[in-house]
Amino acid sequence: MNWFLLIVAGLFEVGFAFSLGKAKELNGNTALFWYGSFIICLSISMILLVKVTQHLPIGTAYATWTGIGAVGTVLLGIFYFQEPATFWKIFFITTLIISIIGLKVVS
Repeated sequence: MNWFLLIVAGLFEVGFAFSLGKAKELNGNTALFWYGSFIICLSISMILLVKVTQHLPIGTAYATWTGIGAVGTVLLGIFYFQEPATFWKIFFITTLIISIIGLKVVS
């Protein structure tokens, strides 16, 4: 269950990065909506991370949380915000995913 919550926390980290990206593109009340979404996603992500670190080692939990957020945010950038998908970007995302799986296996 803790690993599931950690994945959800990582997805909410992607959510707050996405919200910032959307807010940057917009202005007025629409941007305020996305900033509000940022605060909500950030809060949920942090609360879940705190809960998970009560049962998993902090180093493993934090590294996994940031890894999920990093991979998800890069993929969002590629697929949603049309950022270039270079060979090196894909290579390092892949190594990050392998590292996250490795942390799960050894924990």
